[in-house]
Amino acid sequence: MNRYKLLHITEFQYDGPVSERYNEVRLRHMQDDQQSCLSFRISTIPPTHPSAHLDFFGNWVHQFNVLPDHRMLRIETESIVLVHPPAHRPESHAILPEGEHREQLCDDFYDLLTPTEYVPQPQELDPLIEAALSGSDGTALGFAETAARNIHTQFRYEKGATQVKSTIIDALQTGAGVCQDFAHLLIAVARKSGLPARYVSGYLVPRRTAEPGASIEEVIGGQASHAWTEIYIPDLGWIALDPTLGKPVGLQHVRIAYGRDYGDVAPVRGVYKGHAGQRLSVDVRVRPALDDEGCEHLQETAAGPISEIEDLEPPQQQQQQQ
Repeated sequence: MNRYKLLHITEFQYDGPVSERYNEVRLRHMQDDQQSCLSFRISTIPPTHPSAHLDFFGNWVHQFNVLPDHRMLRIETESIVLVHPPAHRPESHAILPEGEHREQLCDDFYDLLTPTEYVPQPQELDPLIEAALSGSDGTALGFAETAARNIHTQFRYEKGATQVKSTIIDALQTGAGVCQDFAHLLIAVARKSGLPARYVSGYLVPRRTAEPGASIEEVIGGQASHAWTEIYIPDLGWIALDPTLGKPVGLQHVRIAYGRDYGDVAPVRGVYKGHAGQRLSVDVRVRPALDDEGCEHLQETAAGPISEIEDLEPPQQQQQQQ
């Protein structure tokens, strides 16, 4: 089953009035040869009239304003997405780029090779790079796949170990993090080794929904939103790896947006006027394709306050202007 209906609800509750809210949302799924967004709807309470555009990376961005006083904001998106089975991948013999080849890649993918706020390139990365080199077959693809497996095995998945603003330095120091941190770590390892890499935001559908007949499993890191990495291999193009799971991306992964790091793809971002405290909750639900009996079942994958959600950035509070 690779056709999914997804419902994503984000709700802000305030203990006092706020006003003049300006928001942008990245929650519409990608449309390309790997995935088809068959339908998409966005609505808000209070009602607004969102406008849409494509950003620098080709992601859909919806923007809306709420000017009057309000004590609650609800953002609801509903999508139907078809994930296509991956095409046959030919064997790769490319090695890690060096010399002129590395300089050419830097010219072509400068934004995806240079350090960013979330993804610096400290010396603490060197042991991860050396382990991936020694454990692979000498190809760039083997290096990337080994690095993803090593991050999965060497770092603990632990909610609360890092925050939404954490960089890879925090994960390297604690040895723990969430999917956002693991994706950033793999990006840093790839970039420091000369391979362009980008951050991917999306959802990880539970296996019992994505694969009929498979045993029920707990999906690490896929309860509300998920993140993984795509790495450019010179003779293959972009290949997608999930370091949280330690393996390549499959039909369970539903993509929303690309970016240099999390900062480019935050699901909800905005500002408002007011001093009220807020509570943020997120609910994500997946409706699979019809089963063999023609039935369709709704499965909840998340519902919890912001303390349980690692991959959402709430709007920033502003002081009341005179």
